[in-house]
Amino acid sequence: MTNISDIAKHAGVSVSTVSRVLNNYKYVASDKREAVLRVIEELNYTPNKHAIDLIRGETRNIGVILPYNNNTAFDQLLNGILTKASENDYLITVLPSQYHKEREIAYLQKLKSRQFDGIIITSRANDWETIIPYSDFGPIISCEYTPHLEIGCSYTDRYASFVEALQLLKSRGHRAVAFTTARLTSNSTQQIILAYQEVFGEIPSGYHISDCQSLEDGYAAAKLFLQLQERPTAIYANGDEVGGGIYVYAKSQQIKVPDDLAIIGQENQPAGIGLGLSTVDHQLTKIGEQAFNLVIKKSKEKVKIPYCIVERNSV
Repeated sequence: MTNISDIAKHAGVSVSTVSRVLNNYKYVASDKREAVLRVIEELNYTPNKHAIDLIRGETRNIGVILPYNNNTAFDQLLNGILTKASENDYLITVLPSQYHKEREIAYLQKLKSRQFDGIIITSRANDWETIIPYSDFGPIISCEYTPHLEIGCSYTDRYASFVEALQLLKSRGHRAVAFTTARLTSNSTQQIILAYQEVFGEIPSGYHISDCQSLEDGYAAAKLFLQLQERPTAIYANGDEVGGGIYVYAKSQQIKVPDDLAIIGQENQPAGIGLGLSTVDHQLTKIGEQAFNLVIKKSKEKVKIPYCIVERNSV
């Protein structure tokens, strides 16, 4: 099997010169570069990527821990990451976790063994105390805010966005406001619960439904909300697909939006745009783009991305 020593011998150059050519270093004499490339072609040599990575000290491969691959919000984050990776000639390896703690740790072990230059965590199951020790082996970037100095993050102020959205509903005369969330234990869910309590006080029984991620989940949630004895007059949905399901159920019951029921969705997704739903846009694509910038710069910065509320016909 041909190796770089064979190439060096045939080309009449040193092994270090062959290594520099393989790694595309600029400072190699043109005649030596041409000789090495000619021999590589003659011998049909294919470089060992792992060996080159070791020489170069980087893989140009970033791991992205992603809980689900069929979730529009995570798709938006991933789209931002992939866009910047393409622009900078990096590979992205998607690491689906489904919020399994052991699986997340297995992925972080790959950072420890230098299989990735860094890891972006879009959402996590493990606590930061478990994750932080792995930052000794490469940059770890979060797509949510973390105060820990070892971890860089690209994030938006979700608590402020929840308060503003709920205050918008309150300013339109709504007092009976229900809401949906994804994971009951997530940081985002805890923030909207606190925001709700700040704006409206205690949450009435039946006014919060969790485990909502799809249009079907929104439809089922709306059915429960709108059969309550004290029916809500407004619903904050944790995604525009969920909001779309709420909208479809309301229409099936001849409930007028927004006259009988106001709906605010989240993330400015196609389903919400098509149905004319008001939405809280957390700029997830921009968060993904900035997360990629941070990981390749090996930065531990905390970069805040502004959110915006887009008002349409559903409020």
